[in-house]
Amino acid sequence: MPRHIPMRTCVGCRTVKPKQAMMRIVRTADGTVEIDPTGKKPGRGAYLCLKRSCWQTALRRKSLNSALKVPLKPEEEELIRRFAEILPEEELVGLTWKEKAELLEKVTSAGGVHV
Repeated sequence: MPRHIPMRTCVGCRTVKPKQAMMRIVRTADGTVEIDPTGKKPGRGAYLCLKRSCWQTALRRKSLNSALKVPLKPEEEELIRRFAEILPEEELVGLTWKEKAELLEKVTSAGGVHV
């Protein structure tokens, strides 16, 4: 019997893809918004494809605010914008959660933003 693959919708481009192929943004219990490379942090989640245009679209349309049901703080928006800048225009495919965490580490260590 084939294994069930969880599917999620990108809040940027509205494409449905396997959860593993996307990056999760989470609103934690204390109301902060973080990028969650493991996809396992507790809280309300929204998903984005691993390509720059989806992240930029989500910020421009304020889709993350709607999906997470909270307005993004300027520093949260800045972290997401900086993460988008390191993503290529072509979608990154087949990344493990560890590779996603390394991508996030590049952004947080470069700019001193803590997540």
